[in-house]
Amino acid sequence: MSANSATAVPPYTENDPQVVQELTERFGEHAFTRQATRTGMPVLWVGRDRLIEVLRALRDLPRPYVMLYDLHAMDERLRTHRDGLPAADYTVFYHLLSIERNSDVMIKVALNEADLNLPTATGIWPNANWYEREVWDLYGITFTGHPHLTRMLMPSTWEGHPLRKDYHARATEFDPFSLTAAKQDLEQEALRFKPEDWGMKRQGKNEDYMFLNLGPNHPSAHGAFRIILQLDGEEIVDCVPEIGYHHRGAEKMAERQSWHSYIPYTDRIDYLGGVMNNLPYVLSVEKLAGITVPERVEVIRVMLAEFFRITSHLLFLGTYIQDVGAMTPVFFTFTDRQRAYDVIEGITGFRLHPAWFRIGGVAHDLPRGWEKPVRDFIKWLPKRLNEYQKAAMDNSILRGRTVGVSKYTTAEALEWGVTGAGLRATGLDFDLRKTRPYSGYQNFDFEIPLAANGDAYDRCIVRIEEMRQSLRIIEQCLNNMPEGAYKADHPLTTPPPKDRTLQHIETLITHFLQVSWGPVMPANESFQMIEATKGINSYYLTSDGSTMSYRTRIRTPSFAHLQQIPAVIRGSMVPDLIAYLGSIDFVMADVDR
Repeated sequence: MSANSATAVPPYTENDPQVVQELTERFGEHAFTRQATRTGMPVLWVGRDRLIEVLRALRDLPRPYVMLYDLHAMDERLRTHRDGLPAADYTVFYHLLSIERNSDVMIKVALNEADLNLPTATGIWPNANWYEREVWDLYGITFTGHPHLTRMLMPSTWEGHPLRKDYHARATEFDPFSLTAAKQDLEQEALRFKPEDWGMKRQGKNEDYMFLNLGPNHPSAHGAFRIILQLDGEEIVDCVPEIGYHHRGAEKMAERQSWHSYIPYTDRIDYLGGVMNNLPYVLSVEKLAGITVPERVEVIRVMLAEFFRITSHLLFLGTYIQDVGAMTPVFFTFTDRQRAYDVIEGITGFRLHPAWFRIGGVAHDLPRGWEKPVRDFIKWLPKRLNEYQKAAMDNSILRGRTVGVSKYTTAEALEWGVTGAGLRATGLDFDLRKTRPYSGYQNFDFEIPLAANGDAYDRCIVRIEEMRQSLRIIEQCLNNMPEGAYKADHPLTTPPPKDRTLQHIETLITHFLQVSWGPVMPANESFQMIEATKGINSYYLTSDGSTMSYRTRIRTPSFAHLQQIPAVIRGSMVPDLIAYLGSIDFVMADVDR
């Protein structure tokens, strides 16, 4: 393992002016409308007629925006704070990421309700496929030229587009649900896979193909996930991943929850990530509010986030080894997770879903005696990781099942939006904790594990080493925990410190209002990405000057990782797919939201 990479990533450039200059030189100043935000990147509006030309130019620059990091939309019809922005009923945005610049840019295009059409970007970035399908599904915006514009998260029989503002947000606003026999038959028939719809043939030149359903209830699918395989014997000719069985409408829920009360919902996105999911959300809200947290808060947050990185990776390790045939290690990794959860519970009061981070700080200070269980854990785990390495990763059977299996290159990873260990296993040294430090990570001494082959084995070995680095970070938190407050002294923190509410009537009033109604965030847009357990996770928040979010976009790593499956697995065998799925490390709540 090495922290060196052939591709050196420069220091992070916030609101990079260079790309704006390059675009205006090529297309002219009048081609764009610049929007001031707190996202940390240039946000440029462009006309629909120039959209594809601008996107392709960004992809083909000498230092290209090589990754379509995110693509989604917003219903603008009820938004009141739009000063200086182009008239729009709906907006589609393209968030692009450049490794060579270590900076981002966002391109937006305005649409009229009577003409919801855009050209597809799938010819520029292949991963635009699922993102455009999701936008059509949830907003009804058509992407002309898309190869298969069908429902993504909602069933094919669904009516309406749920993220539109005029679509109901609560079950009580709908008629009571009923399922007649005829409707059940209709829903069952809608689930039938028709190969012709996907351009697949039932027969080859000398053979008949078999179509096999893996999931949506299969242990190797790691959740409610269906993948339909086109097989020639045991060889996978093609496949179609199908998601949406776990869809809970988390982004819609954000429009009906206060900024504070939405925090527990973030726990349930990657349900193995715990407070790691709170972190990008509260950081993004703090940008909106202009809150700077105390140093003690940053260190506490880092320590708990790294604990959850370890618990998530331990579950991955045990189930991954189980997927390729070894039964015993999963019981040992779960034992280690319970030790970690004992520490987490002692600090936060909860285990799997603490929802413990707060806007401006954490729920309460570290309890007395927290140091000993933390120290005991960081002494315990290293020898266990060594045992997993020796007993499993060095085992010839596991290596035979995973070395060289489901390989992809750095270039392929970037064009599909792969982040996290799946990207670093190809040799690219890109970890946000180093390349774009947040929450004080720049103050810690640790290394970024890398591999070179980009196969199922390397993705696992990188995560094992990441756990060792997480232990290094936790030990530094233990030995260098700053004194100070556990919450910022700011009127928009939620809730204000309890000791002050008992002494100051103004703070008591603020406490009452923020708990009952929620804080009012300034009208603006903010964005925060973090290096989460499964890759880069981010929250893109739009405030319209209310107690609730106008639009919350959650970009999760697992969504992008599942979209890549067909490109990687074609031509492989069915057992290779099982090893590949295990090596991705995904949970379906992180995919579907």
